[in-house]
Amino acid sequence: MNKSHVIALTLLAVLSTSGVQAAKPVAPNIILIFVDDMGYGDLACYGNPSIKTPNIDRLAAEGQRWTSFYSSGSTCVPSRRGLMTGRHPALMQGNNLAALRDELLASMLKSQGYSTAILGKWHLAGYPKDFTKSPMHPLECGFDYHYGTPGSNDVPRPNGRIQNRKLFDECDKFTFQVPLIRGRDVLEMPVNQELLTSRYTEEAVKWIKSKKDERFFLYLAHNMPHAPVFASKKFQGKSGGGRFGDVIEEVDWSVGQVMKAVVQAGIDDKTLIVFTSDNGPWTMFGPHGGTAAPLRGEKGTAWEGGYRVPGIFRWPGTIAPGKIDGLAANLDLYATFATLAGGKQPQARSGYVSKDLSGTLLRGEASPRTKWFYNSGAVAFRSGNYKIHLSTKSRSSNPDTRKREPIPRHNPPLLFDLSSDVSEQQNIASAHPDVVARLLKELAAFRDGK
Repeated sequence: MNKSHVIALTLLAVLSTSGVQAAKPVAPNIILIFVDDMGYGDLACYGNPSIKTPNIDRLAAEGQRWTSFYSSGSTCVPSRRGLMTGRHPALMQGNNLAALRDELLASMLKSQGYSTAILGKWHLAGYPKDFTKSPMHPLECGFDYHYGTPGSNDVPRPNGRIQNRKLFDECDKFTFQVPLIRGRDVLEMPVNQELLTSRYTEEAVKWIKSKKDERFFLYLAHNMPHAPVFASKKFQGKSGGGRFGDVIEEVDWSVGQVMKAVVQAGIDDKTLIVFTSDNGPWTMFGPHGGTAAPLRGEKGTAWEGGYRVPGIFRWPGTIAPGKIDGLAANLDLYATFATLAGGKQPQARSGYVSKDLSGTLLRGEASPRTKWFYNSGAVAFRSGNYKIHLSTKSRSSNPDTRKREPIPRHNPPLLFDLSSDVSEQQNIASAHPDVVARLLKELAAFRDGK
């Protein structure tokens, strides 16, 4: 063997080794920014013409922006159940999450040496008389640090009132008796809702700085923009999107502060930031709700607008920027984070359908998810570009009375081709009975865990 062959083989070995190392990056810090009731069309990078979101737009431009990213449910609690368990909330047998505390997302990451914190809305413990003693308090579920509210910012409601459009229009920042809690200590009751976004952000910046030399998981779960919406004074009246737009622009500011804190801590290239929403917008509440445009529907429905939400992943130097049209859901974050962190996934758990997205994030592979099951009272199922609706509703409830509304059933199911009709306007079931039959079989298999 001559000298040139030796050099070539040596270079090949070096390149091969480098390739292996590049395919297995060091487990990142993880920051999950989870907002409440933000619609698919509420951000500039998803087409909003009135609301300015330069920081989230930069997050998307520097990472992957997914166009078919789904919440696990079209309302707050089911979405969070899916996120924290990796299990489809409609397929879980039993509702005793306390029995699964050691398997929840934060517990899994903590077992891999991550410092863990939740800032913001929890909403997996209900509203017990004393949240601080609940077996489902975040400190019992894998989190080392907690600062936030038990659930939504419209609970508990004032005596004799219901959470309707009139109350949201009339209320002020102290109307709802929402406690702000650090760990097991109630700091304020009620909390000033105008300050929630800014206070969570300040807390996040301090926590990132304090954990810069450790591996950490930060779950920043904003209460906003859930109705009623509130922004701090420096953002009030500043957006082109009215009161709701002001709130979105403050959330965008918050994202910018988190990104800045990561850079200043010197851990930008070691940190994965994920941004998404728990479900679609509560459009029926007017100035207190956003938009899912160009999608049909809103929070609480099985139309795309109820489930499809922004989904952004940024990890400089590891995730190549781009737009991803493949399917994914927030419950897929469980398997994905487990792969990145070296953690274990639950075995033989009913409804565990979490898919590992790391191949798409790190290597540009096709998403492993090709199907999605919608169950919000109304039922639908997607396979590839086709989607059937077995039943439908236009909104979660009546915005004035808050009474449930009829849910029409469809036999045969409605059929839409989302590749050409993302707004779900043209029912093509009569022209494609074979597709309807195939999706019904696939839905049955999905429900059976196959």
